[in-house]
Amino acid sequence: MKKRAWVLVLGLALGQSSVWANQNLSAQQAEAEKRRTELQQRISQLQKKIESTQSVKKDAASALRDVESRISETDRKLTELQQREQQVQAHVADLKKQIAAQQKKQEQGQQQLAEQLRAQYASGLSPWTALLSGNDPQEIQRELGYLAYVSKAQADQVRALQQGVKRLEQLHKAEKANQTELQQLAKDTEAQKQQLKKQQTERETVLASVENELKTQQKQAQTLANNEARLGELITGLEKEIARQAELRRQAEERRKAEETRRKAEEARRKAEEARRKAEEARRLAAEQQRQAELIKQQADASKKEQALAQQQLEEARRAEEARLYALAHTPAQPAEATAPEPPPVKAPVAQAPVEPSGGFSGLKRGLPAPVKGTVQGRFGTERPEGGPWRGIILRASAGTPVKAISAGRVVFANWMAGFGNLLIVDHGAGFLSVYGHNQSLLKQVGDVVRAGDAVARVGATGGQIEPGVYFEIRQNGVPVNPQLWLGN
Repeated sequence: MKKRAWVLVLGLALGQSSVWANQNLSAQQAEAEKRRTELQQRISQLQKKIESTQSVKKDAASALRDVESRISETDRKLTELQQREQQVQAHVADLKKQIAAQQKKQEQGQQQLAEQLRAQYASGLSPWTALLSGNDPQEIQRELGYLAYVSKAQADQVRALQQGVKRLEQLHKAEKANQTELQQLAKDTEAQKQQLKKQQTERETVLASVENELKTQQKQAQTLANNEARLGELITGLEKEIARQAELRRQAEERRKAEETRRKAEEARRKAEEARRKAEEARRLAAEQQRQAELIKQQADASKKEQALAQQQLEEARRAEEARLYALAHTPAQPAEATAPEPPPVKAPVAQAPVEPSGGFSGLKRGLPAPVKGTVQGRFGTERPEGGPWRGIILRASAGTPVKAISAGRVVFANWMAGFGNLLIVDHGAGFLSVYGHNQSLLKQVGDVVRAGDAVARVGATGGQIEPGVYFEIRQNGVPVNPQLWLGN
């Protein structure tokens, strides 16, 4: 009894700890999503402010804005659908393996049960034959004990088979649900592909109508100056927002630590109360054992008549217990809830997105991988043909080539911007930002955490470019730095 009580208390304690952990994780996820939504709203407001103050005119590049933004969004959705399709396919393959393993386990269990029943039938041993055998009472008792053990083993085997049938039903149900999702994903993917083709054709039409004007504008120093001014104002605004977000995270971390301290104090108080209760229970059990010892002593001193009566009652109790065990062994088995298998997840689990380190991102180190392999156009600090210095470089590569993050960080801007097309900016912490422009499509959104090497965009020629490539910058505390000094060979 004491051991069972202790197990129950331990189970309750672990359950409470698990519940608290789940609640805490949910709260953290909700807080992170809230900050992400707020960041997206503030960045959107910042971009609108820049566009209004910079008096962006409806030039040739701006004519491409709508279709290039829609292409980016469609391609991002298409990429997400394809990634989800891969996840579901992997889950279906895993379910098929589980089904095959469970079927094999069922066959083995059925075979074992059949062999047990055949062996028992061949031996001719049953409770009635044992009782009527006329053997020594001790031999009869041993045979009855053996039969009780065999019956329990058979009942356990039947329960295991019943649970196996239930498990197979769950697995088949999950497989069917995932196959249905795969069919829907295939339809959605094809629809997005058709939409993307239509939008790309539309862009080609718009581009053909403004191509000559684009070439003229690209040679104008004022156009370049306006573009750089917009980017500079955007970077300044982003740095302010990054600092504000960092302060919010610091405050949230302080609140979390305070809550953790309070929880630990509450846990210590609960453990102290539990220790006190256990000590009280131990004293009660000791008193009960003392009382039982005295009662046994009184019974030992009783008369022979009382001893005989007690012996008779003991024998009747033994027979009643044997009858109960026999009845239990022949009662149809019910599935054991304690050992019921966990149902498989019906849907393929969504891949976990990377999370920001608790201490934030630590900046950049030299020897970083290039965002894309390609020919370098322009040298940092040298004069551009249209006037003004290069503040970054252009990496020429085929359209659609994945553009990869140079290091871990958080996306703080992902939108179309005059002069840079589909533009993505990643905050790496410690005042470092990486800038990726002229992308065909943006695969990440504001607030997404990325790892080094994660595909964040695809190479394109948006924002008024004729040839595909990626405009790449690194900024430290808002100031452009030579990106080639930070990249490896």
